[in-house]
Amino acid sequence: MHKDFFKYQAQTTPHPLAMEISHAKGCYIYDKKGKAYLDFVAGVSACSLGHAHPKVVDAIKAQLDKYMHVMVYGEYVQEPAVELTKLIGNHLPDPLESTYLVNSGTEAIEGSIKLARRYTGRSEIIAAKSAYHGNTMGSLSLMDYEERKTPFLPLIPDIKHITFNCEFCLQQITKHTAAVILETIQGGAGFIEPIANYLQKVEERCKAVGAVFILDEIQPGIGRTGKLFGFENYNCTPDIVVTGKGLGGGLPIGAFTASREMMLTLSDNPKLGHITTFGGNPVIAAAALATLNEITESKLIPQTLIKEKLIRKYLQHRHIKEIRGRGLMLAAIVENPEIANQVILRAQDEGLILFWLLFEPKAIRLTPPLTISEEEIIKACHIITSILDKI
Repeated sequence: MHKDFFKYQAQTTPHPLAMEISHAKGCYIYDKKGKAYLDFVAGVSACSLGHAHPKVVDAIKAQLDKYMHVMVYGEYVQEPAVELTKLIGNHLPDPLESTYLVNSGTEAIEGSIKLARRYTGRSEIIAAKSAYHGNTMGSLSLMDYEERKTPFLPLIPDIKHITFNCEFCLQQITKHTAAVILETIQGGAGFIEPIANYLQKVEERCKAVGAVFILDEIQPGIGRTGKLFGFENYNCTPDIVVTGKGLGGGLPIGAFTASREMMLTLSDNPKLGHITTFGGNPVIAAAALATLNEITESKLIPQTLIKEKLIRKYLQHRHIKEIRGRGLMLAAIVENPEIANQVILRAQDEGLILFWLLFEPKAIRLTPPLTISEEEIIKACHIITSILDKI
């Protein structure tokens, strides 16, 4: 299997971790040799309820017995998708009520760009430096990292970049701007939070010039930051909110939500302004509905802030310069990339799964499932500090 992995499956890096997976349950992943690994990454913030959560599994099995794919998105009334979009709308502030379900976060970003351009009749999109919104052509166009973009040029035009948390830069948002798209918390850049009411000021500037304000909640959304949606922490309301990752309970999903008035512009002139075959798939929608119900009906959201305090308490070490982020979207910043690499690789040998961030090489990702226990947090922190003691 190991050889076939490298021969037949397309690779994303020259040196993948290549752990052979047997099964996963709760906050643990097991390899083919039976070794258990405490998962402190959650599939890169995707497995909000851990692995094989019984309510999610039951919802999937129940839907499988009814029907799977029956028609392209938006033509038939399929209960799981309707109930999911209704639940999302019920938990968002007005006028965010109409949700378009797609297959991934990056596809939701693509849809939101199209929607903003269609709604405003403008083309200019403003994104942040060091942002990451996905890897399809439109999402990649939003990135300012030329080394990653250059091999795929030309990308979509009329993209400008501002510095995250720079109030002066907001003057670049003008009546030529179709949309400003930001991550609520910058992920790949190192889990950088907005400060000094920055997102509120972006919202106000967008309103002043008639631009659409888009917030990428693919990582900070769905309970990870102590609120269901990360922007609820920062006194703002976007015109379009994009979700994905943790919404699916371990299955692939993305969604973008806007006002009904705005979303209707994708349905006419031209018809099928945005279309997807498998978006809103009933099995995936059922899994997402069970996930969102469990997160909103349990105490998991407020517990993320308690668990954050626990991580900050037990993860103190001379090699850790700071811990960035909020809730269970955290990154430990160490002195140099070599230390980060050693910790992440040695931790796997010690039965703990950690991972990197895209642009910040000194960061160690700490994004466990929301269901992680206090005992498991302490265990993970002890493994990390023990490794750091040996460096």
